[in-house]
Amino acid sequence: MLKHPIRPCETDTAVFGTSLYNGSPEPTFCGIPSFMRRRLTRNLAGVDVAIWGIPFDAAVSNRPGARFGPQAVRRASAILGGDAQYPFRADPFERLAVVDYGDCALDYGRHAEAPHQIAAQAREIIAHGATLLSIGGDHFVTWPLLKAHVERYGPLALVQFDAHQDTWLDDGQRIDHGSFVARAVGEGLIRPERSIQIGIRTHAPETCGIDIVYGDDVGTLGMRGVIDRILNRVGDAKTYVTFDIDCLDPAFAPGTGTPVAGGLTSREALTILRNLGALDIVGGDVVEVAPAYDHADITAIAGAAVLQHYLGLLAERRSSGQHGP
Repeated sequence: MLKHPIRPCETDTAVFGTSLYNGSPEPTFCGIPSFMRRRLTRNLAGVDVAIWGIPFDAAVSNRPGARFGPQAVRRASAILGGDAQYPFRADPFERLAVVDYGDCALDYGRHAEAPHQIAAQAREIIAHGATLLSIGGDHFVTWPLLKAHVERYGPLALVQFDAHQDTWLDDGQRIDHGSFVARAVGEGLIRPERSIQIGIRTHAPETCGIDIVYGDDVGTLGMRGVIDRILNRVGDAKTYVTFDIDCLDPAFAPGTGTPVAGGLTSREALTILRNLGALDIVGGDVVEVAPAYDHADITAIAGAAVLQHYLGLLAERRSSGQHGP
């Protein structure tokens, strides 16, 4: 006789869950696809981390489709079950109250208004004291996100995983995912002397004073060398981490708008992320997941894993008593 009766797993915990904490045992193949089954809510009372989608891709220079990224990453995140999260050996939701805040409200016919809407809505979330982790959308969305974060934290170090520098010349008006870094540096949002780009496999006219770890440098330095270079560059600066999924080689992330051969493997990128716990991360995003070009959710799963690693780092920092969410 079983001591406890076997009962079906609960479903739709995104709506009917009773706690902001603890992982969900919900089956991966059903239910409302919030990020890692977190509660879908706009109530930020007592919340440590808010996951937010930004379905915008009007700034792309090649293939569109990243507006579907938030849906795809949420759906793929269901595979990240409610048990201890590899490689952190713990459930981040034991320490952190995390919600899925839904998606940014945008008018698809007024692209010029999008950066103002993104910044304004992000500002409201951050004002409640929650750490904001966003799902793009194309990489332009990081610029208004930086504006909102800087208003609270001051100029930030930027850790950017990417195939592209995104430092092309900018007139301050373009809606362009290839120049947002140059604009952010010009506006004083980013501290270039504390910022670093990892996995770059293209050339742009300017570096804007940011340190660059090129794609082939990763093989030369090794993962430990890249980790040390990031930690030494950033130091104790408040940090925003942005992960363009095209940092990964197309073999590991085919579902993106501007794929470039020679990128990092999923294991390399996640191992580097895993070892950035010393950074004072105040916000982050994963962008450029375009599921129409994906196969078997490879890219969406990688994007979900990046966000899961952000949560693991934030939970560990909370556990250690350091400043965090």
